[in-house]
Amino acid sequence: MLKVLAARPLSLYNIHCKYLFTLDFLKRKYRFNMSETQKVNNKKTFDFKIAGVPYKLKTSHGENTVNELVDFVNNKVTEALAVTKNSSFQNAAILAAFNIAEEMILLKQRAQAELSKLEMKALKLSQDLENSKTNKVNQN
Repeated sequence: MLKVLAARPLSLYNIHCKYLFTLDFLKRKYRFNMSETQKVNNKKTFDFKIAGVPYKLKTSHGENTVNELVDFVNNKVTEALAVTKNSSFQNAAILAAFNIAEEMILLKQRAQAELSKLEMKALKLSQDLENSKTNKVNQN
């Protein structure tokens, strides 16, 4: 949480810092590092069902996260079961995996596009800031 210390007019420098902060945040958010989760040794085992089939999962994630994941996957598999011709669990699982992968890839592409836009804006603002500094030095 950020705290505003004082209200002041925005300068190119402030805008530049804002974009760099946002850029850094997005880079950290969308580049998930598996080694960070594997370092956590507090793993719990969860029992759950996907489309009526029981499973066990050992993870360091909390119960809320696991429940959200299970609900999401269960919904995807249930949707896939409804549209598969032979109602095969294996076919539904593969179809659900493709649907999840499609969503993930589209979100990743959208995030990468937004990140690229922010990088271009940050670069332009940085160049504008440098140009304004150069102009001030040349005027004095």
